Amino acid sequence: MVILVTNDDGIHATGIKALSLALTAIGKVVVVAPEKERSAIGHGITMHKPLRVTEVPWEEPIGKGLAINGTPADCVKLALDALLDEPAAMVVSGINRGENLGTDVLYSGTVSGAIEGCINGLPSLAVSLVGEEEFDFTFAASFTARLAREILNRGLPQGTLLNVNVPHLPEAEIKGIAITRLGRRRYINTVSGRKDPRGRAYYWLAGEKEDLDQGPDTDIGALRCGFISLTPLQLDLTHYAFQEELRSYLPGLWPVHGNK
Repeated sequence: MVILVTNDDGIHATGIKALSLALTAIGKVVVVAPEKERSAIGHGITMHKPLRVTEVPWEEPIGKGLAINGTPADCVKLALDALLDEPAAMVVSGINRGENLGTDVLYSGTVSGAIEGCINGLPSLAVSLVGEEEFDFTFAASFTARLAREILNRGLPQGTLLNVNVPHLPEAEIKGIAITRLGRRRYINTVSGRKDPRGRAYYWLAGEKEDLDQGPDTDIGALRCGFISLTPLQLDLTHYAFQEELRSYLPGLWPVHGNK
């Protein structure tokens, strides 16, 4: 049984090394990850240059990882369609160095790696460790292995993946596991404008987090209370409840034929 592991922090990140080794307890692990950090790349794929594969030494029993000059979604696509010797049973993306909460999932390369697995019909997890510095991935990796074993035994609904955020706390201080929904977050003061030595303008994108919905049932709220957050995400973004109201717009848009 093959477990495909990827990330967006790059193949040399500490988080993917801890994760991949923990997952060897439940299956054969294949590591295919970006050759360098691709954080906040979202679900971008590479279409205008060739993708190249470079072998990277890895601890046993894995032996080697495969570095790709592309995005997390590229890594999963390439692995599933061309690189694996046998079909994958699961995709696990992470462990990200920092949180992926609320609307962060729309930007996250970590989450996009799991989304690509989900698109291909595989149970998929995106895992992040929520902290700021001196990350120790040991507990998050062991927890992910236990979760992956459970998911392999029980499955996930078609078109659904799990977004997992683990607080960077001693295991004894973690309150438990919360099943959550996405909170709502935006970034303010996102653009920092500067001038280069020739007087030309350039910009850095950064920003400060502003949490607009951090209720106790959200992933943001759960992490702030010391819980591991498990948020089921689905590929279908359709707003079904609005479909009927949207239908009422049609007479003004298509007065001759109306709604078909």
